[in-house]
Amino acid sequence: MEETNRVTIVVDGVTGVGKSSLVKILSEEFDLKPFSEMFEDENMLLHKFFHDRAKWAFPMQTNFLTNRFRQYRQAMKVGRAVMDRSIYSDRIFARMYLEYGYLNPEEYAVYNNLLNVLLDYVTPPQLMVYLRVNTDEAVRRIRKRGRPDELEVEYEYWDTLNKFYEAHYQNFDSTNLLILQVDELDYVNRPEDREYVLNRIRQALNMKGVQKVG
Repeated sequence: MEETNRVTIVVDGVTGVGKSSLVKILSEEFDLKPFSEMFEDENMLLHKFFHDRAKWAFPMQTNFLTNRFRQYRQAMKVGRAVMDRSIYSDRIFARMYLEYGYLNPEEYAVYNNLLNVLLDYVTPPQLMVYLRVNTDEAVRRIRKRGRPDELEVEYEYWDTLNKFYEAHYQNFDSTNLLILQVDELDYVNRPEDREYVLNRIRQALNMKGVQKVG
């Protein structure tokens, strides 16, 4: 692999948890280049997926994967970067879609083979921040921001996705993980919550091992 820098922070968590807001805060606080999650072609495929999941799961997920790989490589070259999701959580969705039957076993095998090849060309971030939230609070936040496609999705989908997120990060293969429980936190509007989160991240960037913060 060519010499590259290391991504500073990746912020991850279920849909609606507040990743984009925290990325903005961290980019300003730590002078990091922000990388947002969505791409124009993904918005189109995501819309199609939510209306015909079995048909569009495979092209959507492989497109997400390749875009996330390309974006992560760009962020590695920058080095001082903070990202909203990344290639390291892409498999959460594929595993869920396999269980639901949106991906068949052959499609999942092709996806997984591609993912494992691409992971050889990236390096984990200096810190992975997992924002943990209960499903009811995640859905409340999803409804508050009001994206049309998301509003049509049933509660069960978000609840299952949240469970897959939890399982993924309970078994995350990295020591550079900070888990923050954010149900009661509003780091956008409450300065004390923002400073609490920033302090935990500052500490984690200088520590090794998994930090579970309630």
